[in-house]
Amino acid sequence: MNTTSDAKGAAIALNRFGLGARAGEAPPGDPKGSLLAQLDRYDPRPAAWADQPDSATLMTNLAAQQKAVKEANAANAANAANAGKAANANGAADPGNAAKAAGHAGNAAKDARAGKPGKMDKTDKAEKAGPGESEAQKTLRMTIRDTYWGAVDARVASALVTPTPFVERLVHFWANHFALSTDKGPAVGLLAGAFEAEAIRPHVLGRFEDMLVAVERHPAMQIFLDQPHSVGPDSKAALRAEQRNPNVRRGLNENLAREIMELHTLGARSGYTQADVTEFARALTGWSIVEGQGGRDGTPGSFIFRPALHEPGTRTILGRRYGQPGEEQARAVLADLAASPATARHLAGKLARHFIADNPPPEATERLAQAYLRGGGELAPVYRALVELPQAWSPAPAKFKTPWEWLISSLRGLGRDDVDKLRPAPTLAQLGQPVWRPGSPAGYDDVAASWAAPDALVRRVEFAQRLAARQGDRVDPGALGRTLLAGTLSPATASAVGRAESVQTAVALLLVAPDFQRR
Repeated sequence: MNTTSDAKGAAIALNRFGLGARAGEAPPGDPKGSLLAQLDRYDPRPAAWADQPDSATLMTNLAAQQKAVKEANAANAANAANAGKAANANGAADPGNAAKAAGHAGNAAKDARAGKPGKMDKTDKAEKAGPGESEAQKTLRMTIRDTYWGAVDARVASALVTPTPFVERLVHFWANHFALSTDKGPAVGLLAGAFEAEAIRPHVLGRFEDMLVAVERHPAMQIFLDQPHSVGPDSKAALRAEQRNPNVRRGLNENLAREIMELHTLGARSGYTQADVTEFARALTGWSIVEGQGGRDGTPGSFIFRPALHEPGTRTILGRRYGQPGEEQARAVLADLAASPATARHLAGKLARHFIADNPPPEATERLAQAYLRGGGELAPVYRALVELPQAWSPAPAKFKTPWEWLISSLRGLGRDDVDKLRPAPTLAQLGQPVWRPGSPAGYDDVAASWAAPDALVRRVEFAQRLAARQGDRVDPGALGRTLLAGTLSPATASAVGRAESVQTAVALLLVAPDFQRR
């Protein structure tokens, strides 16, 4: 590419850096300038997100509904127990009835002790109560599903109409970097959207350290990685518990410490040891959240430091000693991790992989890492360095679109913004990439091999046909091709579209064309 002002440069700005061309919008005349200008126009809480509930509201409602479930289950258990007694008193001639009633009582009591439903229904079919499910359980399950669907709708709506698609892509990148998964259970299912809105979106153009702290203190991440249950072995709380029951000791949980080091900051095989993880987990003890209805502790779901859970003493991590008191000990560790050259290389490598190629050139990664270090962890200078990388403007579309990227770019190209009719949460699950549900703290893969399997492509073809059918004859395939693939429409794709027997077939062919599968 000789200049970023030509058609291919505009296509790269729209598709590789952005979320795809949008119907009715002209390609940028200055591709690089248009990307950099978005850094000054970004709105962290746009209209699409404005009505979404915050984590405090969600945690308050969750506590109230879980209380209702426990009360309903306790009442069911009591009724079943009474029925069992009646059967014992009146059914001596038929002992089988008494045994059956006693079995029901036992199951009800077990449900009462659980007090909450299980993980999110992966099929997203929550209209009917399950066997033995109380109305309170159904209400909670439906609340989780509807809240999750509403947050996914907000995310999609924002992506479809945003005037800053480059920054919006960066939001999605960081949300996947700091991945959580709604498979964990009800609270994470409820909080996933609030996590992105509160911990990622406000910090995407700021300092990485600020985003890191916001993420690790957020109730969604705390619950996802079991941090509220982590207790220092020699903390006041552990010693008191041991005095009450010497046979049971509350333990240290290393999940948050391990994922911060391996996934969020330094990266795997960067030189830290298991001893470093354990020491960091000890430093993190006491980091927790306000649970239940809140009360004297504060707002439900808000971060709280619990001194009684904190492991006393100085910690040594990566050869550095941390003697800070209480909450500040882990905070100091996070600051050093954020400033580490290993973290700079890890983040730079992931950004280069996302914007350049599955195996990005080492020199590109190094330039981004140096921009991070020179800027003291400020992210905007890293993004500017990314836009200036020659490798990022290679004409060859090296990145295969994930299902999320493919769906959003398809809808933007067709000018769709009627999110309520699209049902994006179940659609993305069918396409193979349910939002906030990667099943692992590592997030979704960012390489073609994970998304280009034949069965995955078949699902795209089927959905493209449905989209095309809904558009009817209202679309000009030629104009759509120039919108979707401005400057990059291949002769083979143009020929296939031109020979299509109907408008719907031509539209579907464009959406599944090899040209459009990559960015």
